[in-house]
Amino acid sequence: MTGSPTTAAAPPTPTRRRALVSWALWDWGSAAFNAVVTTFVFSTYLASRAFVDPALVAAEDSSAAAAAAVERELAHNAAVVSTALTVAGIVVALVAPAVGRLADTSGHRRRSVLIATIGIVLSIVGMVFVAPEQPYLVLGAALIGIGTVAYEIACVGYNAMLGQVASGPRTGRVSAIGWAAGYFGGIVLLVVLLLLCIQDFGVTGRGGVLQLPATVAGGQWDVRVAIGIAAVWLAVSSVPLFVVVPEAPADPTRRGSLWSAYADLGRDVARLWRTRRNVLAFLLASAVFRDGVGAVFTFGGIIAAQVFGFSPSGVILFAIVANVVAGIATVLSGRLDDRFGSGPLIMVSLVGLSVFGTAVLFAGSAQASFWVLGLGLCVFVGPVQSSSRAYLAKLATPGREGELFGLYATTGRAASFIAPALFGLAVTIGGSTRYGILGVVVVLVAGLVLMAFVRDESRAAA
Repeated sequence: MTGSPTTAAAPPTPTRRRALVSWALWDWGSAAFNAVVTTFVFSTYLASRAFVDPALVAAEDSSAAAAAAVERELAHNAAVVSTALTVAGIVVALVAPAVGRLADTSGHRRRSVLIATIGIVLSIVGMVFVAPEQPYLVLGAALIGIGTVAYEIACVGYNAMLGQVASGPRTGRVSAIGWAAGYFGGIVLLVVLLLLCIQDFGVTGRGGVLQLPATVAGGQWDVRVAIGIAAVWLAVSSVPLFVVVPEAPADPTRRGSLWSAYADLGRDVARLWRTRRNVLAFLLASAVFRDGVGAVFTFGGIIAAQVFGFSPSGVILFAIVANVVAGIATVLSGRLDDRFGSGPLIMVSLVGLSVFGTAVLFAGSAQASFWVLGLGLCVFVGPVQSSSRAYLAKLATPGREGELFGLYATTGRAASFIAPALFGLAVTIGGSTRYGILGVVVVLVAGLVLMAFVRDESRAAA
């Protein structure tokens, strides 16, 4: 695709623009699950001392045995959460492709997103009732797992709807707008929750402006009310998608049950192997590098705290700034995607991530170094994720987008253990959390190498 076709493309009509904004608002609202539940608030709450025997916590400072017991219980809590996410990943890998295919054939793509979104909201609402007591730990972990399944299923249909709100020449920038909306939604929501519920501002006391009980004895309502607000945030932000964006047309020639969808899926994969092997190559490469990209955010806070000495509030401040940088970079990358193709932008982003990630390994311990290198990483995180989605949307057969994005979700889940495993291995061998970044870089480089074997078809498809 050259510059002239892009320039000559007709601007979106007001109706199309409303559909685009409504579609992007779902990404904006999904920050309630990504930023609040799985990253900064609820998962951290479950892994905290709130779910450790209070007697051990009280004796932790005066008894080495108690301190060791606390560490063991904290490790157990993390294992419980990890197990729930592992089970959720297996479920998603099994059902996502078939669900996406059925949504395509039945013309109920929007309805599938609606049902899954309701599942996300209800799981988040359930988290409000997870009191800071050990018996509630399994309930909280199970709710994260259920919410993860619902979120991934919703993303299959949501990503497939990209083709309904963007034409070929504009797919890259529209995908970038949606992804950036997720970053900015996370920024706004985190700031709101910090001000209202969580942060200790001195003047207002613990529990933010609302001065909610923030201790275990008080039920830790600062976190639990924040979770409730996040559920409302997602519910309200999702409404425009289901009101404005039209439903995809049904394909009467491809009706079937859930079981027949799996059989058809197997035939489709075989067909892709015979006729569109390059698409399968991209699915494999993207599964690897998306795992590495996800690990950049997942373990970035841990490295900031343990290696560079960031305080908890410092980590949150960095996270907010990081989302700002990632959001802006993603918006700007959309036009580059449409002009030069998704493939080259993915390659450049992976090179940038690998270079900045390696630099963290040799950056000393000054916090200023992490600010520079960490934000450098964030410049490339959004573009590689957005362009991956745009690349697949450009190659998808019209009317069968959900089927392909189901495979996209499945391959991503199938590889989701690689970066965490290599992170832990590198930390164990190196004897320091700093070396964990090396494990993440190895995954990014592996994705880059695999991507080098993928022929870029995005420009021609657009």
